[in-house]
Amino acid sequence: MISAMSDVLKELYKTLEARKDADPSESYVASLYAKGVDKMSGKLAEEVAELICEAARGENKQAATSEAADVMFHLWVLLAHLDICPGDVEAELARRTGVSGHEEKRNRRS
Repeated sequence: MISAMSDVLKELYKTLEARKDADPSESYVASLYAKGVDKMSGKLAEEVAELICEAARGENKQAATSEAADVMFHLWVLLAHLDICPGDVEAELARRTGVSGHEEKRNRRS
């Protein structure tokens, strides 16, 4: 299942890239791009809040999974807009592998 995740994100990114040239009246993603970073960021924040609410309820794994997918989708819309591809994120995560979270945060500040 984990290896399939990477393929799904790659396909999603390709679709998001293709939507950069789409008509905003015909594509939800193109409409987000047309509204700019503030709209995309706001939508991402909204989806994160919904996921947090589902997690706090702790009752419905499917609902939390659905909200998590919404978060991932809107995160990737924003990242595609910023020309940050899945490989860039994967490389950053690989760079952090084996590094304590506390140490990684200290290194960011310096």
